[in-house]
Amino acid sequence: MRPTTDDPLLRNLLREATAALEEGQYEEAEATCRRALVLDPRNAEVCLLLGQALREQDRLGEAEGAYRAAVLSRPDLADAWAGLAGVMCEQLRWDESRRAANRALREDPGHPEAAWLRGVLRERRGDNAGAQRDYLRAWRSDPQTFPLPVPLDDETVEQVVGECLVQLHPTLREYLANVPVILEELPSDEQLQHYDPPASPTGLLGYFSGSSLLERSLHDPWSNLPSAIVIFRRNLERFAYDHEQLVDELRVTLFHEVGHFLGLDEDDLEERGID
Repeated sequence: MRPTTDDPLLRNLLREATAALEEGQYEEAEATCRRALVLDPRNAEVCLLLGQALREQDRLGEAEGAYRAAVLSRPDLADAWAGLAGVMCEQLRWDESRRAANRALREDPGHPEAAWLRGVLRERRGDNAGAQRDYLRAWRSDPQTFPLPVPLDDETVEQVVGECLVQLHPTLREYLANVPVILEELPSDEQLQHYDPPASPTGLLGYFSGSSLLERSLHDPWSNLPSAIVIFRRNLERFAYDHEQLVDELRVTLFHEVGHFLGLDEDDLEERGID
């Protein structure tokens, strides 16, 4: 983003914040934006950059406040409306997210993130044809960041599940014989809200339902209810750039959920490179 302010110091701070964001130094970008806001508390460009820095740190409520400040100062700033749509989507506020995405597209009909987000929201309403049109619009504007979804068919899932099971110890395969792998289109609100904070509606690729082996007990009949591994087709399709990456990510997701079945938490899985 090119600074539009005439203040040389503010311009320098905007350049520094932009560079820090591009380099993944989000805390530094945040600190620089806050210094800039001392000079101009209502500067829309600074508020936008601050929102992006906070969003990258998963501080969604604060990011929402920064994006709102940006659109109050510059109602035509499509990037800020798209950012607002993004943090609302992550907070599962579907209607508000859709309104913000539509506003971004009104200001910039080719805005890739806004189009992609609207596609995600359309999918949740079952409008897959409309979602595909939005994904195509996003891809045309920014094919590197928003690739077209790669179709995942049932046969590929069955094949990858079979290959993964073969790689496991025979004893573990016996345990997993009673754990079905279920293919669903998207995670439900209930599944997303199972996590604290809620899981990302676009980032949750799989879900383990039930008690792990470590949690099962003869004295607790509830812990022995049937378990299941759920794979979310649409999220995987949007995640991958090509079929090879799709299959690789499906394999990683399956092993990740098998890890949960064994009683491993997210830190354990990360240590083993299955995250």
